[in-house]
Amino acid sequence: MDFNVKKLASDAGVFFSRAMQFTEEKLGQAEKTELDAHFENLMARADCTKNWTEKILRQTEVLLQPNLSARVEEFLYEKLDRKVPSRVTNGELLAQYMTEAANDFGPGTPYGKTLIKVGETQRRLGAAERDFIQSASINFLTPLRNFLEGDWRTICKERRTLQNCRLDLDACKARLKKAKAAEAKAAAVPDFQETRPRNYVLSASASALASCVHGASFPIGVNAKCFPTSPTLISFPVALWPLQLWSDEVEKAEHELRLTQTEFDRQAEVTRLLLEGISSTHVNHLRCLHEFVESQTNYYAQCYQYMLDLQKQLGRFSGTFVGNAESTSPPAAAASPPAGAAAALPAVPTIPVVPTIVGVPSAVAEGVLNPNEVKPPTSGTRKARVLYDYEAADSTELALLADEMITVYSLPGMDPDWLIGERGNQKGKVPVTYLELLS
Repeated sequence: MDFNVKKLASDAGVFFSRAMQFTEEKLGQAEKTELDAHFENLMARADCTKNWTEKILRQTEVLLQPNLSARVEEFLYEKLDRKVPSRVTNGELLAQYMTEAANDFGPGTPYGKTLIKVGETQRRLGAAERDFIQSASINFLTPLRNFLEGDWRTICKERRTLQNCRLDLDACKARLKKAKAAEAKAAAVPDFQETRPRNYVLSASASALASCVHGASFPIGVNAKCFPTSPTLISFPVALWPLQLWSDEVEKAEHELRLTQTEFDRQAEVTRLLLEGISSTHVNHLRCLHEFVESQTNYYAQCYQYMLDLQKQLGRFSGTFVGNAESTSPPAAAASPPAGAAAALPAVPTIPVVPTIVGVPSAVAEGVLNPNEVKPPTSGTRKARVLYDYEAADSTELALLADEMITVYSLPGMDPDWLIGERGNQKGKVPVTYLELLS
């Protein structure tokens, strides 16, 4: 093991000097070099970007994967640099259960047919969800995560280096200030050799040091290199250092100050460039946000279309299911509620059903409706406002546009989820869920 004692001692000295400077700044006993306002704004903007990016990233992960254990598992796989195993979505799992239930109940029964159709739609919804999660993870989460784990770590490293350079610079400024104060004090103190009494006898070490100060060589055993930096090692007061030694100390402190100032300026410029790069990060995140919104829009559009198709399919099946039911009319005893119960019930607007319409073919009662053969009743029609666009599945249905007004009415034997709609000369079946019935 290569153990460099000199380097270790030097690093320890630098660390101690920075710690002393930092402590004195916190206690208000030392001056601190302040950065310019623009630089402070850049650092505040970078901190704000980092904090909000972390929050957006975490909440987006919750949106895409609400299961906490699944998120922890994906995090561990990512840290281990292993591929995350494919996981079945909730929609796909529901589709599997519905299909198995339909097979048990009988795929030919009305309930079994409906379970199969709904299960197929749930499977398609689950596949769409999987594609959306994958697209959002690649186009949105990955750039945010790369910023936090890459660019932001680099910025933090350079900011710590800048902080150390600033502490070194302020420590050099403090040493230079003390050296100049001591130099001024030494210039005001008279020469010790001229002011000491005649009968004053110096100690052996002080006498040797005084002779060395006035031009003589250092005695044996006294290291000349230790004299300027460690005067306390020899019995001679620091206040009695000659003026020349303090001048050398001031010159040395000024040289160190110039070096630390240059290093601080260089590091400040490097850090400034990195902080100004936050603007480019915002531009990149804006582009990723647009891609996230686009993928989310496509996902919800697919889900909406799948549900519309399912609703049309169920609407076609409903007439058949009602026709296959054992009883399509309520019992005679339950046909009309008691007078007291009827008075207590709130008034709910309903579509009047015309009991008998002359000219209506018998095919209506059998579940097959030809709008051209249906004549509108003389009474019992209502106005309705269309809530959503609707595309006709076949010639017996009427296509609808949102916010348009049509005339609707019902016929005996019709599926309660459907009405006959008229718009001018056009006529056809319309789903009740797409209408707002007006009184």
